[in-house]
Amino acid sequence: MIHSLSDKILNTTNATVSINEPMKKHTTYGIGGPAELFVLPSNKEDLIEVVKLSKEHKEVVTIIGSGSNLLISDEGIKGVVVSIKHCLKEISINTDEIYVECGIMLGKMVKESMKHDLKGLENLIGVPGTLGGALMMNAGAWGGEISENLQTVELLDEKNEIQLISKSDIDFAYRSSSFNKNTILLSATFKLKKSPKEIIQDNFELAKSGRKSTQPLNYRSAGSVFKNPSSKHSAGMLIDQSGLKGLKRGDAQISNKHANFFVNNGNAKADDMMKLIKEAKHTVKEKFDIELELEVKLLGFSAEEINAL
Repeated sequence: MIHSLSDKILNTTNATVSINEPMKKHTTYGIGGPAELFVLPSNKEDLIEVVKLSKEHKEVVTIIGSGSNLLISDEGIKGVVVSIKHCLKEISINTDEIYVECGIMLGKMVKESMKHDLKGLENLIGVPGTLGGALMMNAGAWGGEISENLQTVELLDEKNEIQLISKSDIDFAYRSSSFNKNTILLSATFKLKKSPKEIIQDNFELAKSGRKSTQPLNYRSAGSVFKNPSSKHSAGMLIDQSGLKGLKRGDAQISNKHANFFVNNGNAKADDMMKLIKEAKHTVKEKFDIELELEVKLLGFSAEEINAL
């Protein structure tokens, strides 16, 4: 069935297709087993066609961007994995509005807005990943969130139809949104504010230096593993005070620099990371009676593995 779908995608689109593609090549962790079918669409039209064909073949479709904020099972992912990192790359600015397709990296989006003296995104510099993933999880840093200046979102719904919805139709909360998990985000528009270059640059440098001084940027990671339980308790502080900084399982380690970053020191497996996640969750619960909630997204794991955390 997968081979039949692969042939059909190759015959009807300009997408790149591979079978049993190691997902460790496509994640910032450098971890992950094979995707049954891995597809790189070349443009928006390819993406829509690939999703349509996959649904016609009754295959589950998993959309990924740059592979950040993901922990993929050593067993890999069944069905079709579609990466938007080579498509959905358009970005344009009209006065104080910015149109961005969801395959654009956040860093590029920030820098393009700054070139036009537009304020409101610079605190997101250094946040890994594409716009699509950032919107799905309402990514944020240094007191700001991606949803703050959002106006509209263009998406592909479960019927494979394109919809344009306004921010008022979406519920955003801390590291979450009301988008259906099967929704595919295509593009978004933001309304920013003109501001003196010096103010924007100061905000940019503050966020940039803050990340450099507190996060293990020289190691492979997926960003923050857990959400902060409250404004009073950060996940990193709770894990640190539980005495877990530096803890290793195989080549996976809780960073000595920031305890909410788990790093791959070389050849870590997903199983190693899951052991650290489980230990951190259980120790913090035991010590502080606080339940840590995952920020990193788990793909390819069974319900039993996830429920065991």
